[in-house]
Amino acid sequence: MRGPGTWWRGKSTPAKVETYTRLSFHFFALVEVLTIALPVTGEAGPELGTWLMLAVCAHAVVCALIVSRAVDWVCGRREQPVRLLVTLGALTAAVAATALAVVQYGPKGDGVDTAAGTVFSVVMFFGVGIMALGVHGRRRLCAVVAGFAAGAGLFVLLISGSALAALVIALISLLGSGSFAFVAVFSVWLLKAVYELDEARETRARLAVAEERLRFGRDLHDVMGRNLAVIALKSELAVQLARRGRPEAVEQMIEVQRIAQESQREVRDVVRGYREADLGVELAGAQGVLTAAGIACEVTGEAAGLPVEVQSALAWVVREATTNVLRHGNAERCAVGVRVSEGRVVLTVENDGAAGASDGGGGSGLTGLSERLAAVDGTLEAGRVDEGVFRLVAEVPLTGAGVREVTV
Repeated sequence: MRGPGTWWRGKSTPAKVETYTRLSFHFFALVEVLTIALPVTGEAGPELGTWLMLAVCAHAVVCALIVSRAVDWVCGRREQPVRLLVTLGALTAAVAATALAVVQYGPKGDGVDTAAGTVFSVVMFFGVGIMALGVHGRRRLCAVVAGFAAGAGLFVLLISGSALAALVIALISLLGSGSFAFVAVFSVWLLKAVYELDEARETRARLAVAEERLRFGRDLHDVMGRNLAVIALKSELAVQLARRGRPEAVEQMIEVQRIAQESQREVRDVVRGYREADLGVELAGAQGVLTAAGIACEVTGEAAGLPVEVQSALAWVVREATTNVLRHGNAERCAVGVRVSEGRVVLTVENDGAAGASDGGGGSGLTGLSERLAAVDGTLEAGRVDEGVFRLVAEVPLTGAGVREVTV
């Protein structure tokens, strides 16, 4: 059974930021109700307090709905909630105007004025701040903030006739709602930045895989290009000699056979990573790629002095494990270690990005690694060892590991 901790750890970093943003602004709606509940019902009287309380609760519900729709719009999952924004704007203006009217025309008393002033401030600040989540562009946002502040000042001027009171209310509305709007805009910017960084990280991972494929393609072209050209020329020459009845045609075909066998051996070496598979190079490359992707990578141990076939086999393990860390899970830390124990070289790759993921035992990548290690009498173990921790252990004997031919 999954607990709250597992639910949170199973989320990616952008998903965590999105969840935090949603909960923060939904909490604003809850605070709006809790902040006004006791003052309104206690100071404004039962009847007036109940009406104000109902208005504030309706405003809070619309704000919570706007938060859900606006965050989805920011993440590109739905269209901009224009109608809901207009509804929230109209409701904010209506409740705020009602609170100001209560101060001017309602029952007299400091308690009533305090309660009505609290309703005005909270509704105005939170309403404009929540609306900022769904507004695109600085000019439109400034227009919304300035418009509500000017409207509040103009309404006070109309009902009270006091220019000073209107100016004070306008400034309070401008500063308060502007501050909440800034918090909303900053939260939206941060959420977008996190998603863009995560997308860039995935792009770097795909580029790393693509670069490895290009390297393999270049190696294969280098091996096969010249040999195939020679085979084609010698085959053509053998055909011409055979048509003329020349015995040299047999020698040319023997040479073609030799080149073909040599090409087959070289292709096997490329596929198995024997041409340039160096464990030290792969360890340094893995650390560089993971660090560039924002994953703290620690490499321990030395590859120098190990037999060539052992280094080649383990280099493939490092390469495949690095690709898995980049493409799967949400790792923040990766540790790679090489050590020699009782005549065996042990390579360990451990990362903390396996929360909610399967052990991956059925993956073709791990199956291919097992086959490569079996060619040098090695073994491979992979799976989760702790909550969210995935460990891959490859062991290869230093002696008695004969490299067996693998048919391409």
